[in-house]
Amino acid sequence: MLRELNLADEDADRVVFESPETDDRRFVLRELPSDEAEHEGEDDVEAPPTEEGWFVLHEFRSIDWDAWRAAPERERERAIEEGESFLKHRELVADAEEGDSAVFSVIGHKADLLTVHFRPTLDDLSAIERRFEETALASFTDLERSYVSVTEVSGYVSDDYFTGNEEDVDEGLRRYIEGKLEPEIPDDEYVSFYPMSKRRDEEYNWYDLAFDERAELMSQHGDTGREYAGRIKQVIASSVGFDDHEWGVTLFGSDPTDIKDIVYEMRFDEVSSRYGEFGTFYVGRRFPAADLGAYLAGEKVPTSAHDEDGSSHVHGEGGHQHGEGGSHHGSAHGDHPHGEGGSDTGDHPHGEGGSPGGADGDEADGDEADDGIRGELADLDIYAGKPHGEDVYATVLYSEADVDDLFGEVEGLRGNFDHYGSHVKTAVYDGRATDRAAVVSVWETASAAETAAGFLSELPDIVARAGEESGFGTMGMFYTVKSEHREDFTETFDDVGELLAGMDGHVETDLMVNVENADDMFIASQWEAKEDAMAFFRSDEFGETVRWGREVLADRPRHVFLA
Repeated sequence: MLRELNLADEDADRVVFESPETDDRRFVLRELPSDEAEHEGEDDVEAPPTEEGWFVLHEFRSIDWDAWRAAPERERERAIEEGESFLKHRELVADAEEGDSAVFSVIGHKADLLTVHFRPTLDDLSAIERRFEETALASFTDLERSYVSVTEVSGYVSDDYFTGNEEDVDEGLRRYIEGKLEPEIPDDEYVSFYPMSKRRDEEYNWYDLAFDERAELMSQHGDTGREYAGRIKQVIASSVGFDDHEWGVTLFGSDPTDIKDIVYEMRFDEVSSRYGEFGTFYVGRRFPAADLGAYLAGEKVPTSAHDEDGSSHVHGEGGHQHGEGGSHHGSAHGDHPHGEGGSDTGDHPHGEGGSPGGADGDEADGDEADDGIRGELADLDIYAGKPHGEDVYATVLYSEADVDDLFGEVEGLRGNFDHYGSHVKTAVYDGRATDRAAVVSVWETASAAETAAGFLSELPDIVARAGEESGFGTMGMFYTVKSEHREDFTETFDDVGELLAGMDGHVETDLMVNVENADDMFIASQWEAKEDAMAFFRSDEFGETVRWGREVLADRPRHVFLA
């Protein structure tokens, strides 16, 4: 026989019965009265809303090297040909309306190859799996592991976004969310992938924490990630219900030690040290599909990074990007395992360009095209950046706002940019021949420049971005003039301007002056076609101007391509 015991108020949510015969106590939950139940949800631990984007497939394969070495040459050639064709078509997204794909060599014993695919539907990913099995290369590989997930943003990003008040969502946030839902594989060569979950045990249970507490922990975590803006881009996709962990984390970077450092530093954040549970880590390096044969032959890939002159080339450039980097809108308050902002990422706004893989039928990409133009200019003894060791990236936006008001806005943004080591300069240049000003932001990495463009696009009265206008935007030409020759320089430019006005294909050229330093000048030149611009650069008049300029310039001119 059991009798009910009266307990203290703190136990009022349960009824306790005691057996006199066995001295046994049994605890059973009782239903709370309606007024108590109404207050029970005040801790706000309900799941935040989410919106999903592209589905993600990581496939890790090992090569059967014994079978490969034993195979006849014609079988190996067929496997390379079919494997290369498969990978190229995936990079070109020939199998779907949109998405992205890339292949990486995996370092270590866990796998040899990693392919990463972003596609709009799970059916697209399923088809990719089966199509690979039809290639001759498949018979020489074993699937060691795969991971399925989907990109998402959570309700912590913006209440307005999820409640339907679209007019209250600013353009910067909208672009950030788009970049999260439909990310593209960045140009950075090295990759690290690992799955992770949030801990659920008696002492530390992430899902028992109130919203505000989770938000604060993720905000602190995001602060760490933002230190790597411009160096690391991360794609975090939910795998709840899809795979063995709750998220798949993919980190991209041009320097593998940056990947190590961000993971190391984040381990000390409370959200990781108490609530993070991690799976197996994989690290690799991206290479183009055309290098598949070189990879299987034991050569270093990408081959262009190990050529005779030691120059390095990042594959896949030319594809448009959604950046993630240090966006102030990130899901630092969300249930994502990491604070956003190590990206790119851009988490960053859209870049312009060609196919996602950066390859076409002629195996040419945007970077090769840029190198060709730079090489032609170098042949004319015109400094064009990369051939001489400098590798910087500029984003330029034009505004019709009052230049003083515009500078005030830019000055505030620049204070934030200066926190990042990849920031070179950001300045406002006032036009002499036009009624608009140029906001120029120069960075050491393309992804950082794209991230900056997202912030700068929110400046007042932005009317255009270099590269989005019609025609061929050759490059931004930066000149630092000796103060005593400033007037001579502007007069000479006016003479050159008269020559330009009569040239075929010329659209507009303006000499713009830094509002903070009149000796710092920026020439923005727009042409209908590349051939028209190159005709000017080959002209005797331009050559004479260059030779004269060496006497009046305080520093070597910097030419940065804008389109």
